[in-house]
Amino acid sequence: MSRPFSVEDTAPQPDLWQARSATPPRPHYAGHRERLRERAMAGGLPALPDYEVLELLLFRSVPRGDVKPLAKQLLARFGSLGAVLGATAEDMRTVAGVGEAVALDLKLLHEAGLRTAREQISRRPVISSWAALLAYVKTALAHEAREQFRVLFLDKKNQLIADEIMNRGTVDHAPVYPREVVRRALELSASAVILVHNHPSGDPTPSSADVDMTRQIVDAARPLRISIHDHLVVGRDGVASFKALGLM
Repeated sequence: MSRPFSVEDTAPQPDLWQARSATPPRPHYAGHRERLRERAMAGGLPALPDYEVLELLLFRSVPRGDVKPLAKQLLARFGSLGAVLGATAEDMRTVAGVGEAVALDLKLLHEAGLRTAREQISRRPVISSWAALLAYVKTALAHEAREQFRVLFLDKKNQLIADEIMNRGTVDHAPVYPREVVRRALELSASAVILVHNHPSGDPTPSSADVDMTRQIVDAARPLRISIHDHLVVGRDGVASFKALGLM
Protein backbone atom coordinates (compact mmCIF):
# COMPACT_ATOMS: atom_id res chain seq x y z
CA MET A 1 0.00 0.00 0.00
CA SER A 2 1.38 3.43 -0.91
CA ARG A 3 1.71 5.98 1.89
CA PRO A 4 -0.72 8.87 1.96
CA PHE A 5 0.24 12.13 0.27
CA SER A 6 1.51 14.86 2.66
CA VAL A 7 2.17 18.56 2.23
CA GLU A 8 5.73 17.83 3.43
CA ASP A 9 6.34 16.18 0.08
CA THR A 10 6.02 19.53 -1.64
CA ALA A 11 8.29 21.44 0.81
CA PRO A 12 11.78 22.35 -0.51
CA GLN A 13 14.43 19.97 0.72
CA PRO A 14 17.80 21.26 2.06
CA ASP A 15 20.82 20.91 -0.19
CA LEU A 16 22.93 18.64 2.01
CA TRP A 17 26.04 18.98 -0.18
CA GLN A 18 25.86 22.74 -0.05
CA ALA A 19 25.42 22.71 3.73
CA ARG A 20 28.45 20.48 4.21
CA SER A 21 30.67 22.51 1.89
CA ALA A 22 29.74 25.94 3.25
CA THR A 23 32.77 28.05 4.24
CA PRO A 24 33.17 28.15 8.04
CA PRO A 25 33.11 31.60 9.64
CA ARG A 26 36.48 33.38 9.74
CA PRO A 27 38.11 33.57 13.19
CA HIS A 28 38.03 36.97 14.88
CA TYR A 29 41.79 37.39 14.44
CA ALA A 30 41.78 36.73 10.68
CA GLY A 31 43.97 39.26 8.87
CA HIS A 32 45.48 40.56 12.11
CA ARG A 33 48.98 39.32 11.31
CA GLU A 34 48.99 41.00 7.91
CA ARG A 35 47.68 44.28 9.33
CA LEU A 36 50.25 44.30 12.13
CA ARG A 37 53.09 43.54 9.73
CA GLU A 38 51.93 46.32 7.42
CA ARG A 39 51.91 48.83 10.29
CA ALA A 40 55.40 47.77 11.32
CA MET A 41 56.76 47.92 7.77
CA ALA A 42 55.27 51.39 7.30
CA GLY A 43 57.59 52.70 10.01
CA GLY A 44 55.30 52.20 12.95
CA LEU A 45 57.55 49.95 15.06
CA PRO A 46 58.44 52.63 17.66
CA ALA A 47 54.73 53.34 18.21
CA LEU A 48 53.73 49.73 18.79
CA PRO A 49 52.91 48.73 22.39
CA ASP A 50 55.09 46.03 23.92
CA TYR A 51 52.52 43.28 23.43
CA GLU A 52 52.40 43.92 19.68
CA VAL A 53 56.20 43.90 19.40
CA LEU A 54 56.11 40.58 21.21
CA GLU A 55 53.39 39.37 18.85
CA LEU A 56 55.61 40.11 15.86
CA LEU A 57 58.36 38.04 17.44
CA LEU A 58 55.98 35.19 18.22
CA PHE A 59 54.75 35.07 14.61
CA ARG A 60 58.03 33.38 13.72
CA SER A 61 57.74 30.71 16.39
CA VAL A 62 53.99 30.13 16.10
CA PRO A 63 53.18 30.16 12.36
CA ARG A 64 49.38 30.06 12.72
CA GLY A 65 46.76 31.19 15.17
CA ASP A 66 46.23 34.15 17.49
CA VAL A 67 49.34 34.89 19.58
CA LYS A 68 48.05 38.11 21.17
CA PRO A 69 46.82 36.25 24.31
CA LEU A 70 50.23 34.55 24.66
CA ALA A 71 52.07 37.87 24.28
CA LYS A 72 49.91 39.43 26.99
CA GLN A 73 50.34 36.41 29.28
CA LEU A 74 54.12 36.64 28.98
CA LEU A 75 54.09 40.34 29.81
CA ALA A 76 51.75 39.74 32.76
CA ARG A 77 53.98 36.93 34.06
CA PHE A 78 57.30 38.80 33.81
CA GLY A 79 56.27 42.44 33.97
CA SER A 80 57.95 43.97 30.92
CA LEU A 81 59.32 43.14 27.48
CA GLY A 82 62.88 43.27 28.76
CA ALA A 83 61.99 40.91 31.59
CA VAL A 84 60.38 38.47 29.14
CA LEU A 85 63.54 38.33 27.03
CA GLY A 86 65.77 38.17 30.10
CA ALA A 87 63.87 35.28 31.70
CA THR A 88 65.33 31.80 31.59
CA ALA A 89 63.94 29.33 29.07
CA GLU A 90 62.71 27.22 31.99
CA ASP A 91 60.76 30.12 33.47
CA MET A 92 59.32 31.01 30.07
CA ARG A 93 57.97 27.49 29.68
CA THR A 94 55.90 27.90 32.85
CA VAL A 95 53.57 30.06 30.72
CA ALA A 96 50.94 27.98 28.91
CA GLY A 97 51.62 27.96 25.18
CA VAL A 98 55.38 28.46 25.43
CA GLY A 99 57.31 25.49 24.09
CA GLU A 100 60.92 24.98 23.14
CA ALA A 101 60.61 26.89 19.86
CA VAL A 102 59.16 30.02 21.48
CA ALA A 103 61.64 29.95 24.38
CA LEU A 104 64.62 29.47 22.05
CA ASP A 105 63.59 32.29 19.71
CA LEU A 106 63.10 34.75 22.58
CA LYS A 107 66.41 33.79 24.20
CA LEU A 108 68.10 34.13 20.81
CA LEU A 109 66.86 37.71 20.57
CA HIS A 110 68.16 38.46 24.07
CA GLU A 111 71.56 36.99 23.19
CA ALA A 112 71.73 39.08 20.01
CA GLY A 113 71.02 42.22 22.04
CA LEU A 114 73.65 41.27 24.60
CA ARG A 115 76.31 40.68 21.95
CA THR A 116 75.44 43.95 20.23
CA ALA A 117 75.87 45.82 23.51
CA ARG A 118 79.15 44.02 24.21
CA GLU A 119 80.55 45.14 20.85
CA GLN A 120 80.27 48.73 22.03
CA ILE A 121 82.80 48.14 24.81
CA SER A 122 85.01 45.38 23.40
CA ARG A 123 87.32 47.41 21.17
CA ARG A 124 87.76 50.61 23.13
CA PRO A 125 88.85 51.63 26.64
CA VAL A 126 85.98 50.79 28.97
CA ILE A 127 86.60 53.89 31.07
CA SER A 128 86.03 56.17 28.07
CA SER A 129 82.81 54.41 27.02
CA TRP A 130 81.06 54.34 30.37
CA ALA A 131 77.56 54.85 28.99
CA ALA A 132 78.03 51.84 26.71
CA LEU A 133 79.29 49.81 29.67
CA LEU A 134 76.22 50.67 31.74
CA ALA A 135 73.96 49.75 28.83
CA TYR A 136 75.75 46.42 28.51
CA VAL A 137 75.52 45.41 32.16
CA LYS A 138 71.84 46.42 32.26
CA THR A 139 71.13 44.25 29.23
CA ALA A 140 73.01 41.37 30.82
CA LEU A 141 71.68 41.54 34.36
CA ALA A 142 68.76 43.88 34.95
CA HIS A 143 66.16 41.12 34.62
CA GLU A 144 68.06 38.14 36.02
CA ALA A 145 65.84 36.28 38.50
CA ARG A 146 68.82 35.15 40.61
CA GLU A 147 71.83 37.02 41.85
CA GLN A 148 74.86 36.73 39.59
CA PHE A 149 78.40 37.94 40.16
CA ARG A 150 80.46 38.86 37.10
CA VAL A 151 83.91 40.31 36.62
CA LEU A 152 85.08 42.40 33.67
CA PHE A 153 88.83 41.84 33.24
CA LEU A 154 90.75 44.71 31.61
CA ASP A 155 94.23 45.04 30.10
CA LYS A 156 96.70 47.89 30.61
CA LYS A 157 94.75 50.04 28.16
CA ASN A 158 91.53 49.36 30.05
CA GLN A 159 90.19 47.35 27.13
CA LEU A 160 88.00 44.35 27.85
CA ILE A 161 89.82 41.02 27.95
CA ALA A 162 86.95 38.93 29.26
CA ASP A 163 83.56 39.14 30.92
CA GLU A 164 83.10 36.10 33.13
CA ILE A 165 80.43 34.88 35.50
CA MET A 166 82.25 34.00 38.71
CA ASN A 167 79.21 32.73 40.55
CA ARG A 168 75.45 32.34 40.44
CA GLY A 169 73.40 32.33 43.60
CA THR A 170 69.89 32.69 44.95
CA VAL A 171 67.39 35.52 44.72
CA ASP A 172 69.42 37.59 47.19
CA HIS A 173 72.93 36.13 47.48
CA ALA A 174 75.80 35.00 45.26
CA PRO A 175 78.88 33.90 47.21
CA VAL A 176 82.11 35.53 46.06
CA TYR A 177 85.65 34.45 46.90
CA PRO A 178 88.20 37.28 46.61
CA ARG A 179 91.06 34.83 46.00
CA GLU A 180 89.23 33.38 42.99
CA VAL A 181 88.75 36.83 41.47
CA VAL A 182 92.43 37.67 41.91
CA ARG A 183 93.60 34.25 40.69
CA ARG A 184 91.57 34.59 37.51
CA ALA A 185 92.89 38.12 36.94
CA LEU A 186 96.45 36.77 37.11
CA GLU A 187 95.62 33.95 34.68
CA LEU A 188 94.30 36.48 32.15
CA SER A 189 97.16 38.95 32.77
CA ALA A 190 94.55 41.56 33.67
CA SER A 191 95.72 44.87 35.07
CA ALA A 192 92.33 45.94 36.35
CA VAL A 193 88.83 44.63 36.92
CA ILE A 194 85.32 45.96 37.26
CA LEU A 195 83.06 43.99 39.59
CA VAL A 196 79.41 43.60 38.60
CA HIS A 197 76.46 41.93 40.27
CA ASN A 198 72.69 42.28 40.22
CA HIS A 199 69.92 42.70 42.74
CA PRO A 200 66.87 40.72 41.56
CA SER A 201 64.71 42.83 43.89
CA GLY A 202 65.16 45.68 41.39
CA ASP A 203 66.77 48.13 43.84
CA PRO A 204 70.50 48.59 42.98
CA THR A 205 71.40 50.17 46.32
CA PRO A 206 74.53 48.39 47.66
CA SER A 207 74.07 46.43 50.86
CA SER A 208 76.52 46.35 53.76
CA ALA A 209 77.51 42.83 52.65
CA ASP A 210 78.27 44.21 49.16
CA VAL A 211 80.53 46.87 50.69
CA ASP A 212 82.38 44.36 52.88
CA MET A 213 82.92 41.94 50.01
CA THR A 214 84.23 44.72 47.76
CA ARG A 215 86.76 45.81 50.38
CA GLN A 216 88.00 42.23 50.71
CA ILE A 217 88.58 41.99 46.96
CA VAL A 218 90.35 45.38 46.88
CA ASP A 219 92.62 44.27 49.75
CA ALA A 220 93.40 40.95 48.04
CA ALA A 221 94.19 42.62 44.69
CA ARG A 222 96.30 45.54 45.96
CA PRO A 223 99.54 43.62 46.71
CA LEU A 224 99.46 42.23 43.16
CA ARG A 225 98.91 45.69 41.62
CA ILE A 226 95.53 44.77 40.21
CA SER A 227 93.21 47.77 40.27
CA ILE A 228 89.53 47.51 41.12
CA HIS A 229 88.08 50.33 39.04
CA ASP A 230 84.51 50.04 40.27
CA HIS A 231 81.78 47.78 41.51
CA LEU A 232 78.47 48.11 39.66
CA VAL A 233 75.20 46.88 41.16
CA VAL A 234 72.49 46.34 38.57
CA GLY A 235 68.74 46.38 39.18
CA ARG A 236 65.62 47.06 37.16
CA ASP A 237 65.62 50.55 38.69
CA GLY A 238 69.11 51.41 37.43
CA VAL A 239 72.81 50.85 38.06
CA ALA A 240 74.63 51.92 41.23
CA SER A 241 78.37 52.68 41.07
CA PHE A 242 80.50 52.22 44.17
CA LYS A 243 82.93 54.82 42.81
CA ALA A 244 80.20 57.40 42.24
CA LEU A 245 78.74 56.71 45.70
CA GLY A 246 82.12 57.18 47.38
CA LEU A 247 82.20 53.59 48.63
CA MET A 248 85.67 52.86 47.21
